[in-house]
Amino acid sequence: MTTMTETSARFREFKMPDVGEGLTEAEILKWFVQPGDTVTDGQVVCEVETAKAAVELPIPFDGVVHELRFPEGTTVDVGQVIIAIDVAPGSGDAPAPAPAAAAPVQEPVEAAGSGDGDAPKGRTPVLVGYGVAESSTKRRPRKGASAAPEAAAVAAAVQAELNGHAAPAAAAPAPSVPAQAGAQDGGRPLAKPPVRKLAKDLGIDLATVVPTGKDGIITREDVRAAAAPAVAPGAAPVQPAPAPVSAEAPAAAVPASARETRIPVKGVRKAIAQAMVGSAFTAPHVTEFVTVDVTRTMKLVAELKEDKDMAGVRVNPLLIIAKALLVAIKRNPEVNAAWDEANQEIVQKHYVNLGIAAATPRGLIVPNIKDAHDKTLPQLAAALGELVTTARDGKTSPAAMAGGTVTITNVGVFGVDTGTPILNPGESAILAVGAIKLQPWVHKGKVKPRQVTTLALSFDHRLVDGELGSKVLADVAAILEQPKRLITWA
Repeated sequence: MTTMTETSARFREFKMPDVGEGLTEAEILKWFVQPGDTVTDGQVVCEVETAKAAVELPIPFDGVVHELRFPEGTTVDVGQVIIAIDVAPGSGDAPAPAPAAAAPVQEPVEAAGSGDGDAPKGRTPVLVGYGVAESSTKRRPRKGASAAPEAAAVAAAVQAELNGHAAPAAAAPAPSVPAQAGAQDGGRPLAKPPVRKLAKDLGIDLATVVPTGKDGIITREDVRAAAAPAVAPGAAPVQPAPAPVSAEAPAAAVPASARETRIPVKGVRKAIAQAMVGSAFTAPHVTEFVTVDVTRTMKLVAELKEDKDMAGVRVNPLLIIAKALLVAIKRNPEVNAAWDEANQEIVQKHYVNLGIAAATPRGLIVPNIKDAHDKTLPQLAAALGELVTTARDGKTSPAAMAGGTVTITNVGVFGVDTGTPILNPGESAILAVGAIKLQPWVHKGKVKPRQVTTLALSFDHRLVDGELGSKVLADVAAILEQPKRLITWA
């Protein structure tokens, strides 16, 4: 897809590219440049989050930033222009950038009805991500900072009237302020659907709310401010005595915001939810468990940490577990497969892209180590360290999460003994590793304290029957109990 266009010989536009595999949208997380900044070819100008990962976008030409088309936090469709670059600065007067670029994040809003058909053309807010639309609606010019006390006085007066109190003398509304401050001329107040619902729940008439949002849009804060008790300047908030509850007078509704928080489901979190639901209700899951003495594995980890051949890489139990799973797959290759529903085929994989579930601030992601089966122990350790570091920094690319075949999820880092993990779509098995704890264990005929953990292997029963799944899990356990099998079985 072409990601830039030429609006003239001087200005170029950069479009949101498809940074993944057929993704249709991405959210702008952060801008690294602002209008007036000089940029060079290949310079990163913003960070976006797709349904798979956070990705940095470089600009493909030199120039000066003329306009940012969308603010941070906006979800933009692939192919939409996100930034305009002046590639020939100083050659003449540049048109003023659209004011929407510097605006705070806006959600979709309902535009009010248009005014007089002969009114001059204006700019009506529409769905964010689709720019602004020309309309015949005429809007009052916004007032400067001097209008803020006047707006506050109107809000106090209106709320005092709603609460049944006399309005303070200083809060009398100025005649020049219309009663419906949040409405376009002759139309309904401008507000987003969630804001309208909030106002309805709180019993607030939007026509009485003074807007503070861009272009006269009423925000959630405006509605909550209107619902709060009116307070005279400099006075402490008034806490009214609670009214007795009776059958005739129901208790006042508690604002939803005081009891719950709503978080939009988008980006990586949305993709995870969709993938897990699809996997859980498509592939028949079976999970088997085994508890194993890993004392010798822990001793091997300690020895490897002192080995000069492992210098510079992180050595931990997960490294040995990963190598054990790779050996088990080599001994039981049928487990490394995928179900092709469209063609009704089982696709046998002759390579292992080993997925490692990683918890990040944006949610759980599963990047994978490509061709992990071909790596030596030091190479596998280096790949694991790089994978975890990249994931924690939020820099995992979509390509790094594509094409996984088998996954390991280490729930033991949270102190959890075991779990029943859900398969990643397109994969045949996932191994959950529990916490390694010192427990009493029968060793050589005597009860001794030993390092013990529980493994759980979930697999797609269409591909893997109980015998095959049991063999794979038993092999992993046997290697962790006697790590020398990494040599004899490899």
